[in-house]
This record gives sequence, C-alpha cells and structure tokens, in this order.
Amino acid sequence: MKQSMIVVALLALAAPAYAQLGGILNKAQKIQDAKGKFDDLNVSEEEERTIGEQVSAKIRQRFGVVQDPAIHKYVTLVGTLLAQQSERPNLAWTFIVLDTDGVNAFAAPGGYVHITKGALARIKSQSELAGVLGHEIIHVTEKHTIHAIQKNKAVQMGASETLSSNSALMQKAVGATYDNIVERGFGRAEENDSDEKGIVVANKIGYAPGGLGAFLTTLKDRNKDSTEKRGLFASHPEMQERLDRLAKQITTEKLSATATNQPRYAKNITFKPVAATAIATVAPGSAGLAGDEKKADDKKAEEPKKKSGFGLGKMAPTSGGEKKQANVTASGGARGVDPEKDSKGGSNPALVAVKIAPADIAAFKKDGGLS
Repeated sequence: MKQSMIVVALLALAAPAYAQLGGILNKAQKIQDAKGKFDDLNVSEEEERTIGEQVSAKIRQRFGVVQDPAIHKYVTLVGTLLAQQSERPNLAWTFIVLDTDGVNAFAAPGGYVHITKGALARIKSQSELAGVLGHEIIHVTEKHTIHAIQKNKAVQMGASETLSSNSALMQKAVGATYDNIVERGFGRAEENDSDEKGIVVANKIGYAPGGLGAFLTTLKDRNKDSTEKRGLFASHPEMQERLDRLAKQITTEKLSATATNQPRYAKNITFKPVAATAIATVAPGSAGLAGDEKKADDKKAEEPKKKSGFGLGKMAPTSGGEKKQANVTASGGARGVDPEKDSKGGSNPALVAVKIAPADIAAFKKDGGLS
C-alpha cells in the first residue's frame, strides 16, 4: 500500500512538470514548423530579377548614373569576364557606374552591380577593379539578400504567399533589400564569403588576386585618421583582420595570377579622387534620398514592434551591444552624415545601354593577357 501511495504522489508531482515539458515541446515543434516554412519558400529567378530591377532603380535615383558609354563598356567588360566564371554566368548581368564621389559599391539581386565613380577614382588597376566587382558578383551568386528575404517573408506572410502574387509583399521586399544593401550592409559572414570567392574568380581569369586587398589598403590609409567607420568600413569586417585573411588565403590556395593591367585602367578611367571631407553630402532623411519619401514619423509608425524581432525591415540584427553590432552590420544612421553613403549624387538615373559581343570579350582578354 505504501508503495502505491508513493507512486501516486510521484505522479502527482510529475504532472505539472510533464505539462510544462509538453508546453516546451509544443513550442519547439512550432518553431521547427516555422523553420520548415522558411526552408520551403522559394524566390524564383524572375522574382529575383524583379526585386533587383526595382532596387537598382532606387539606387540610381538616389545617386544618379554617369552618362558615359565608354566608361560603362569598360567596366562591363571586366564585370562580364568575372560573371562568366561565376556560379551564375547566365544571369542578365548589368554593371552600372553611379555618379557620386562617395566610395562604394552595391550588388542588387538578379545581377545588378553598381560601383561609384568615387570608388573608380580610388582604384589603381584593372585587377583592383576585378577584386571589387568580383566581391559584388558573389553577393548575387550566393543570393545573400534573397536568403534574408526568404527568412523574413515567412514570418509576415506565411509559406502560402509568393512575391509575384502579392504586390504589397513585393514592395516590402524591395524596400527591405534597398535598406539592407545601401543603409545597413551585409553581415560579416556574407562579406567574408564574397571576399574569399571573389578573389578566386578573379584569379581564375588571370587577374592578380591581391587586387581587392590593394584597394582595401588604399581605403584603410585614406581613412586612418577617421574616428568612425563609414561607407565600405561600416558594413565590412575589421579591415586589418580582413586584409590578413585575404593574404593568408592567397598563400594557402596558391592563387598566383599576375595580370594587373594598370596602364589600361589609367587610360580608361580618369576620375580624380575627392577627399572624404570634400565630398558633397545630402542630409539623412531629406528629399532626394531614395526610401525617404515619407516623413520620418510615418515611417516609424510603419515599423514592426521591437518585441517581435522579425519583419522585412529587420534583415540584419539590431541588438547585441555596440561591439557586436559593429561586427555584424552597418548602422550608419545613428552616426550622423556619412560622406560615402550620404554623398550627393548626379541628376540623371537613366541606364546607359552597353552592347558586348563575344568578339569584344575575346579581344579584351587577349589584349589584357588574360586566360
């Protein structure tokens, strides 16, 4: 009898714990089910291209486009060589030179790669240009932004929705993608991934793989007296750590291509660098900044509540302390005017038509001593 009473007592004590465990298991299952929805979501190549097209339009509206066909053809030739050796050679790759002195580059989904004339002015050789464009191309081929959209889309709309069937969702995706690319920047993992795979593609073509590191060293020296991380510095990993990692990779993987094509670059690109302190800027939140068409109060009202921790507008983490935040994502808005991101742009956002024939590619490679 005593044993029976003890068993009954133990079961009575265990019931609340079991119920609690059941609740935990149920919650875990719901989380797993939600993750399954994330994994099941699919953004088609057509939807990806639509997002990229609209994001590019916002970037071009913000910074303007250099209306020089010769410069666009030159940049497109270098970019096309790289894209053809990437994991997605058949995308309709589009290379755009933005009309601003800020030093930056942006990759939008679907094959839209933008680089500023300010960046071109700081680049010293074709191998450096290949390093920068290769980095941006990898952001596209690895679908870094698309993965962020997939994860956030499931939370707001559920797996039954698609971007093409829901215009409001598509616009949210476009706005969030623009914010992620221009305002926040990619996370450390994505930047490292683009560095490592980008220089491999450049080396495969015949460009010296140290081109990206050489350009980053120029930026490091240019900004050595700055107390803030701005522009490319805001979203990219700690610079010296990044340079060391690139140098180690080149040695370990025996990346030994040698072409720099500095004279050819100097002949085709004649922009003059502008000191960071002399770059004309537009105040954050003012008219002319793409994505800021609405008043700040209106935008704030539309943002999801912080406690949710999700939403298309929050692709990158926004918590974890100042140090962690700096390592993960750019958040230049709290730092005041950023001469790179907030640089004044040109007035013409029109794309510059560029036609590249196979014969052009072959001649470009031959003249540059490329493989």
